Amino acid sequence: METNDLTVVIVTFKSEEVIFSCLDSIPSNIKVIVVENSNNKKFKEELEKKYRNVNCIIAGDNKGYAVGNNTGLRKVNTKYALILNPDTELKKDTIQLFFKTIELVPEFWLIGPGNNQVNAKNFDNNGLLEVDNLKGFAIFFNISKFKKIFFDENFFLYFEEIDLCKDLKKRGGKIYLNKKIVIDHLGASSVKRNKNIEYEKNRNWHWMWSTFYFHKKYKGFIIALLIILPKIFSSLIKIVYYQIIFNREKRNIFICRLSGIVNSILGKKSWHRPSLD
Repeated sequence: METNDLTVVIVTFKSEEVIFSCLDSIPSNIKVIVVENSNNKKFKEELEKKYRNVNCIIAGDNKGYAVGNNTGLRKVNTKYALILNPDTELKKDTIQLFFKTIELVPEFWLIGPGNNQVNAKNFDNNGLLEVDNLKGFAIFFNISKFKKIFFDENFFLYFEEIDLCKDLKKRGGKIYLNKKIVIDHLGASSVKRNKNIEYEKNRNWHWMWSTFYFHKKYKGFIIALLIILPKIFSSLIKIVYYQIIFNREKRNIFICRLSGIVNSILGKKSWHRPSLD
């Protein structure tokens, strides 16, 4: 196993509560690039002081998952890269198993851990399964298969990895799961959750924006509009309902949901940002 052939890329945003456990699980002889989606220079200093293998890039503001990962991946000068969410932890044999997988499928583009898709079946005798897509919390990249183009930067949040996988499958790319590889993932824990309403507003806005944009990209405007119409009507009904019962928080969440849809239909950029300060 050549650990100098691998760089780990982690995009963070107010992830102080989970990032240290993640970094502690990564062998200290592996390069790590952390892209912090803020202007928190103190965070950079703390990470680089504690971990000699970490280079922390300060993005300046919250640029999202796609831009953040592209920023890190374009700095990679090793053969392979492993992108991780900050709320993940590697097992002791995780890296070794990724390199064993490379020996079995050297033509791969992406590899995910077995728990990347809970319902995946029909693995072969080596524990491998070719799949159409992966979840974004842990993806192992064969850098030579990409020409500095990774994620579509129009996405701020949601659908980025689905879009990436769909695009590379169209180009004949190979994506695998290895059920022997397990990476612990807390899920929805990459940022401080002390402001749940702001989190929900942001989540709903971007889920709707990305849903329409993704379908428009692959199916055209009309089909995407037909897909999203029920969600428009549902959001309108719930806005009125929560207004009537004076539930302001729920009403505002569905206003954000509708706003995300409308902005995507109008072709506006994914501009909404969470207020989590």
